[in-house]
Amino acid sequence: MSSEIPGPPGVPLLGNIFDVNPNETWNSLNKLAREYGPIFKINALGHQIVFIGNVALLEEICDEKRFRKCVTGPVLEIRYSVHDSLFTAKHDEESWGIAHRIMAPYVTQQATEQVYKDMQEVIPDLTKKWSSSEKQKVLASRDLDAILVASVNKSFFNQRYYALGKDQKKTLGMVDAFEGATMEAMKRPTRPTVLNWANFPKFYSQTKFMRNYCEEIMKSRRENPSQVRHDLLDAMLNNSDPQSGKKLKDSQVIDEIISMYIGAATAANLISYCLYYLIENPEAHKKACEEIDRIVGDSDEISLEQLKQLHYVEACLRESFRLAAPAPGFNIEPIDPDNKAPIMLAGGEYQIPHDQPMIAVLGAVNRDPAVFGEDAEEYKPERVLGDKWDNLPAAAKKGFGNGKRVCYGTTWAWQWSFFTLASIIKENSFEFADKNYKLTSNGAFSVKPLEFNLLMSPRKK
Repeated sequence: MSSEIPGPPGVPLLGNIFDVNPNETWNSLNKLAREYGPIFKINALGHQIVFIGNVALLEEICDEKRFRKCVTGPVLEIRYSVHDSLFTAKHDEESWGIAHRIMAPYVTQQATEQVYKDMQEVIPDLTKKWSSSEKQKVLASRDLDAILVASVNKSFFNQRYYALGKDQKKTLGMVDAFEGATMEAMKRPTRPTVLNWANFPKFYSQTKFMRNYCEEIMKSRRENPSQVRHDLLDAMLNNSDPQSGKKLKDSQVIDEIISMYIGAATAANLISYCLYYLIENPEAHKKACEEIDRIVGDSDEISLEQLKQLHYVEACLRESFRLAAPAPGFNIEPIDPDNKAPIMLAGGEYQIPHDQPMIAVLGAVNRDPAVFGEDAEEYKPERVLGDKWDNLPAAAKKGFGNGKRVCYGTTWAWQWSFFTLASIIKENSFEFADKNYKLTSNGAFSVKPLEFNLLMSPRKK
């Protein structure tokens, strides 16, 4: 006989809307996962949602023969801004296949390595700024957001933005727009209609800013032949889908560019978290510095071949990704909602309705003691170093999503994060601006450390 899925009791009619703070959704869900265990449910204005919080259950619902991505809640709301993009397309929409077949060749391992030189050109804007004086106070997460946008623009559109210089205002305007729009999308599903109506003008203006920004990128390419190369932007503007023969409309290209910024923000936030964990764990920081000094030496820049040898630095990144879960969750639903039979989970221990949406809470999954031990809360890069990483269950490594609908830019995002982290460790010394800083996080489709002010200096080697 199936067990009842636990959850907070809630109140009549409204359900559990007071158990999930709309301004701190993921903090609320992580707290509920700690209280109610590996599977729990809430009711929001009459809609039941089930949450998954351990590796074994996530492994089960990542079986693409039984389950698929669910476009509902906040993901459905952000379609106002990006329509049926790769990120937000429903399973039966033709647009996903067309866009994916056109765009996929530009984020393969080979294609990502070919734009490594673009990362080498852009990231020094950050490390040089942070090395320009002793104990320079910076809002690190803000600078990382800016340099991330500049890196996307150079790698995929061959447009050089000086996001920490003359282009800073426009770049941060884009960051504010996509962060604001995604936060609004996060709040809308569980908020009374009158409040959604009251907040719509801001949502509209954020969407308009994003679309105008991306339209300028397209216009710049068309007006400047010197920018043209066979890159992702060229493919989106000119290539045809090899299967259907269809091309992307300009409006669809804009949808995909905005979605890339929203998705790539995870990489910038990951670096912020990694800097936090390295400050908190000086022995790990010391080992990372020693590895870089040994492999890179006095070289002015880190070559791709050298980067691939920085195994401990990459383990620091992986362990930060595990604990921080900057892309905090993803939506899953049964693959055949028309079949009215209930869905059994965990060998029949739990039963859910045939059309039940579920959300993976990665902050809980990635702390599963059955996989990571009783010290799962501790930062230990050694636990994800070399073979230990390779031997982890697949569901313990779902930070970029799952299967067919995994994050489109995973390979690029990881290479960028790895190179950016290694560059910062090589060139910069860093410490908390406030010695009493306590980590607090928030966000929508990606979370980041709040008020993350650091004192930056050139590293003394």
